Amino acid sequence: MKEYMKTAKEMLAFIENSPSCYHAIGNVQKSLEQQGFLALSEKENWQIEAGKGYYVMRNDSSVIAFRMPEETAVKGFHMVATHSDSPTFKVKETPEMVVEEHYVKLNTEKYGGMILSTWLDRPLSVAGRVAVCETDKIVTKLVDIDKDLLVIPNLAIHMNRDMNKGVEYNPQIDMLPLFADAKESKGKGALLKKLAKEADVKSSDILGQDIFLYVREKGRLIGEKGEFVLSPRLDDLQCVYAAVKAFSEAAPKDYINVCAVFDNEEVGSGTAQGADSTFLEDVLWRIAEGLKVSKSTYLQWLADSFLISADNAHAVHPSHPEKADPTNRPYLNGGIVIKYHGSQRYTTDALSAARMKQLCKQAGVPYQTYANRSDVAGGSTLGNISTAHVSVSSVDIGLPQLAMHSAVETAGTKDTAYAVRVFEEFWRE
Repeated sequence: MKEYMKTAKEMLAFIENSPSCYHAIGNVQKSLEQQGFLALSEKENWQIEAGKGYYVMRNDSSVIAFRMPEETAVKGFHMVATHSDSPTFKVKETPEMVVEEHYVKLNTEKYGGMILSTWLDRPLSVAGRVAVCETDKIVTKLVDIDKDLLVIPNLAIHMNRDMNKGVEYNPQIDMLPLFADAKESKGKGALLKKLAKEADVKSSDILGQDIFLYVREKGRLIGEKGEFVLSPRLDDLQCVYAAVKAFSEAAPKDYINVCAVFDNEEVGSGTAQGADSTFLEDVLWRIAEGLKVSKSTYLQWLADSFLISADNAHAVHPSHPEKADPTNRPYLNGGIVIKYHGSQRYTTDALSAARMKQLCKQAGVPYQTYANRSDVAGGSTLGNISTAHVSVSSVDIGLPQLAMHSAVETAGTKDTAYAVRVFEEFWRE
């Protein structure tokens, strides 16, 4: 099997095992611990040693890992930032709703900017975490109801003859998932009972929950020769997988390697565990503090540091090529996408772009460029949000994909391996 196809299949397995941001971070944690990384707590003092790897988690949904060079003469930080969350629906408190004494639906709300229609008529389930009290301490437990549990049924075309002329979906009316036959249901609290069983606790023990819908469809390779990837949550778990794989395999030389996976990018990053928090700033300073260096030395490190913000990019659409910029046109399997924005929604500038192109050349990886059409507003990502807290040179990149924010997205089979190679090159400097 070709190496890039092997990497793509491993990435798909990671995504399948990560139905929520909490599961994604839990899987990252397992990978780090298998590589010998040591857990740190923000509530304790840190003792940092040369040549060792560490990680710290926040809110179960974000993690920052770092690996120290063997020598103590540190020059700065080499950082890659990704995000663990994807657009979905969050289950509200007391969610069960009985309709016409026949159906039980779940009350949900949008999380992020998804393409609503893509969630219709698919097998769905729920995953996330619950909070319980154990020996007078609040702890969290991962939950995933691993079965085809829900569906959001479309309205038949006979009941809306204009369906194919375009439909505006109301999240409170059209997008609530069907959960059970009311006459077969075991009464109110059926979902809570399922979550409790999954967590191996009593329903009464659950004091809080963060539960999200997820698509049950498994990722796969498609195309004549398997050249495309079709999967839920490619944005941004494709970059998460590539970063974590490269991070665990690349030993640093003169820089402290940092791999950051933030939560809540899809809703603006403005949380305690998002890129717009002090999480990255706190961790970097505490590394310096643990090494007993001065504030001046720390600031010198930042001046010689570099951040790669890795969040997927729009490829040219085969049916709508006119939607892409006339001259910056990325394609699936075309390699790393360097993203530009005149108003700095992306942080790329001449210097950081040159650095990224140099890294791609050294790694033997192709690169492409992306810019929005000048008459189309673009989205934001992690780079400019992170560098507002930690002032370092930064480039925004991504892997090319189609149907971003669809329930199921499409990417190139080769591009994950390209990302692994360039991240390894970066982290071996």
